[in-house]
Amino acid sequence: MDVFADAPWVVELELEMALKSQLLDVAIIEAAEPSIPDRPAPELPDGLENLRAHNLLTYKSHHEALTAWVLDELIGHYVNYRKLKVDVNGKRHPVSAFGLYAVVTGYPHPFARHHPLQSTAWPGVYDLLWGAHRVRVIVLNRIAQHPRNAAWELFASEQDRMRQGWAHYRARHPNPSRNGHWELLEHLYRLYRCEVPEMAYSMEQFLRETHEMVLEEAIRSDPESVLKRFDPEDVLKRYNPEQRLRGLDPATIEAWLAEQRRDH
Repeated sequence: MDVFADAPWVVELELEMALKSQLLDVAIIEAAEPSIPDRPAPELPDGLENLRAHNLLTYKSHHEALTAWVLDELIGHYVNYRKLKVDVNGKRHPVSAFGLYAVVTGYPHPFARHHPLQSTAWPGVYDLLWGAHRVRVIVLNRIAQHPRNAAWELFASEQDRMRQGWAHYRARHPNPSRNGHWELLEHLYRLYRCEVPEMAYSMEQFLRETHEMVLEEAIRSDPESVLKRFDPEDVLKRYNPEQRLRGLDPATIEAWLAEQRRDH
């Protein structure tokens, strides 16, 4: 402080750095014990195949860009987290215990021009060296369209991906609620309307098309058990006459028509 006494700078000692709450988007932490013993681990979405004990994730939606500042902030979260979360002996976890992730909706073209992303074996999954750290970058609109990636697709910005994600997503909560599923869907839809204002769908259209997609997917996977839960008339209302007759043998159709004429 004495050195800078006559200089146009101010020196502050032991500066408090926690004046503002710092919120990390997501932390995925290894559990001490499996939640359900003896059950195999579920298949995780692409990009999460090598999770560490502590995984810190930043998420950028449709209107947010991946920038150098975002990654610097992620490293800052890592530093703070490592200081706060010590092991059972009161020591800091080793660097190898941490995984860093940046999940973005669209491919970050402006950023990638100056900081090339390294492709991996999975579409839409990249690695990026940032300082002394390797950051896994996951681009939701480029991820492989596969049921295991349904959770990622729920947060993509492309409507077809979003509907596909909902059709394939299977809740893993011990007590899933059907109404809870649709409440989540409605919440996601309203978020997308904020993210993509030009979205042409109304809520009713979106729910109807998604419900039809979910039903068709369920029928394909287990038609007998699914159809038992529905009234035949309700199922038939979903199809026009041409769709109802498609695939039927002409002789079967003629026999049914002849029976209807006799009855009337």
